[in-house]
Amino acid sequence: MKLMIVRHADPDYSIDSLTPVGWEEARLLAERMAKLDITDFYVSPLGRARDTASLTLEKMDRKAEVCPWLREFEAPIYKPDSPKPGCTWDWLPQDWTVEPRYYDPDRWTEPEVMQAGDVAGQAEWVASHLDAVLAAHGYERDGNLYRAVRPNTDTLAFFCHFGVECVMLGHLLHVSPMVLWHGMCAAPSSVTILNTEERRKGIASFRMSAFGDTSHLYAGGREPSFAARFCETWENMDQRHD
Repeated sequence: MKLMIVRHADPDYSIDSLTPVGWEEARLLAERMAKLDITDFYVSPLGRARDTASLTLEKMDRKAEVCPWLREFEAPIYKPDSPKPGCTWDWLPQDWTVEPRYYDPDRWTEPEVMQAGDVAGQAEWVASHLDAVLAAHGYERDGNLYRAVRPNTDTLAFFCHFGVECVMLGHLLHVSPMVLWHGMCAAPSSVTILNTEERRKGIASFRMSAFGDTSHLYAGGREPSFAARFCETWENMDQRHD
């Protein structure tokens, strides 16, 4: 089975939709997706993800299941750099890297700041619903692996957000989402692909064959939006610092 996790295109957060650039990214993405044999579509309830998916669904004359658990990952916490609650997936490096447990896939939710925000509960909510979808398609979670109850080559497409994407990847690959949130970058409209591997009958695991792929943008003569990144050096004042 193949999973395609798609981040929404360049966002206009003020209206929870897309910028003009984002709509063009979504169009180029639809050109790519429409060539594929996709079994089922799942989409976040938020506007920027639904608008991104809409062009693909229209082009393929398909519908998607709207899944609340695919919304952007929400578990507000009080981080050291701010007196106001903020998201779990955007910390200053000097703050989160000093805590060894954040690198541990089994202990990353243990620190007090994470417990206060019920981060573990929210991550489990995402993981359990993802596993329910996979089970419905023949793959049942068993520890850190999956039982291939009905092995298949279905392709499932998920249109969502970077924060929740990393929670999904952390669950599938047994990696701390903190490492993924702060060490990887999925540009707007990018596609991450995972395939099952069944090296022994009935035992499946997921392997990521592409992360944050934006080849559809380059094929259309566009570079990825900068929205996913921060300044390369402090002196680049025209690039995002926060």
